[in-house]
Amino acid sequence: MGRLTRRALVAGASAGLGVYAGRTLLAPTSASGPVFPAPMAAQNGGIVLNDASELLPTSVARHITVTADPVTQTVETIRAMMAEARNAGQPFAASAARHSMGGQSLAKDGTVLTLDQQWVEADTAAKTYRVASGTRWSTVIARLDAIGFSPAVMQSNNDFGVASTYSVNAHGWPVRFSGCGSTVRSVKMLLADGTLVTCSRSENTELFQHAMGGYGLIGVITELELDMVPNSRLGPTFEPVAGADLGWRFAKMLDADPSILMAYGRLDVSLDRFFEDGLLVSYRPAANQSDIPAATGSGFVSRVSREIFRRQVGSDWMKHARWWTETSLGPGIAGEATRNSLMNEPVVTLDDLDPLRTDILHEYFVAPSRFAEFVALCRDVIPASFQQLLNVTLRYVDTDRDSVLAYATEPRIAAVMLFSQEKTVRGEEDMARMTRELIERVLSIGGTYYLPYRPHASVDQFVRAYPRAAAFAVKKREFDKGLLFRNHLWDAYLGKL
Repeated sequence: MGRLTRRALVAGASAGLGVYAGRTLLAPTSASGPVFPAPMAAQNGGIVLNDASELLPTSVARHITVTADPVTQTVETIRAMMAEARNAGQPFAASAARHSMGGQSLAKDGTVLTLDQQWVEADTAAKTYRVASGTRWSTVIARLDAIGFSPAVMQSNNDFGVASTYSVNAHGWPVRFSGCGSTVRSVKMLLADGTLVTCSRSENTELFQHAMGGYGLIGVITELELDMVPNSRLGPTFEPVAGADLGWRFAKMLDADPSILMAYGRLDVSLDRFFEDGLLVSYRPAANQSDIPAATGSGFVSRVSREIFRRQVGSDWMKHARWWTETSLGPGIAGEATRNSLMNEPVVTLDDLDPLRTDILHEYFVAPSRFAEFVALCRDVIPASFQQLLNVTLRYVDTDRDSVLAYATEPRIAAVMLFSQEKTVRGEEDMARMTRELIERVLSIGGTYYLPYRPHASVDQFVRAYPRAAAFAVKKREFDKGLLFRNHLWDAYLGKL
């Protein structure tokens, strides 16, 4: 199997078609106006941290990185850090790569702990693995791949921390799963008073349910035990569909064919054909499962394809070229890939490298039967928003039966949208206005939005999207009486309930 996999084609293997035109004719210009956010200096000798949005510089009193395995001494070190923050009256936040976009991993004027670890232990008989909370998925894939296994659920990128994935209950494109939390057997967690507890569906169940998708507000996770599944060689199938039909067709496809192991959808984002056309891509086990190769990433091809992906900003011509690549060129040359290789891609591959712009993610969850309404509302709102939508990935997420702040209270189609936003006051105001309008309309069709991204929703919208939020806040105050664990999500929303 060659290194040219579907993952490499997703971003656009036709870079050669458009790079020259993109650089000479279609290069976007940045808006004038004041930069957002204004530069800030660290307070009282502290430091400034930011997250993936690049729009939330936050002054923190202390930042510590832990790389050691989760042995007793490491736990004691974290416990001591927590005690120092508590005694100083400072908030405490644990983080990994800070890929969130609204300060969910930042504590203003507090202590921020970065966990960056590599400890993984697998049990092939039980089909589970234990992992340090700050271990990145790239490490998990490498270790499990060597013994013929694969994470049951992770994000589509490999540079997130495992505990962070549980803390936002992220989902991926392995199908018939809910979020990653549905594959977590247990976690070990330090509570605000320094107590180390084991939490699962049968032990400290309330803590387990609140920490899953709880954004680090319940405790500091030190290690997790998760399900793993056999790695396999998969072959892709491509099905063009009308954009409005993609939701019910996605659900029907999965109901009809239990052999499908991974699947996702795309929508055409060109303004003149906005969301009219879609593509369903599904993966089934290949006939030959012998000599499965080691996991790879798309490497050079993805770096080259970044050119066409980025030149979509302000250019329908380039969006047409990319859509042609995905729907016409891609299916003819895409080959088999292993399950691990498909997920083994860092988010940094498509980094914009533009200091005047930043990538902003949105994600909305709607029932398959109401996806056509979602397409219609997006057509009404997004093209007129002055925002540059570069990509939409659609995934199927099963019902979340565990987490209190659940975004999938029934089977949902998840629409992950990537926007390129100007780092200006005008760009931020336009994005905030569009986000609130999208959220309002999604709520009107029984859907919800995802919480790891920019905090543009009103408190009222937040409560309507997450009706158990007030109950979560009550339990949070019970588990953490001194409110040690705080972040921007707590300050902006939950702390007001």
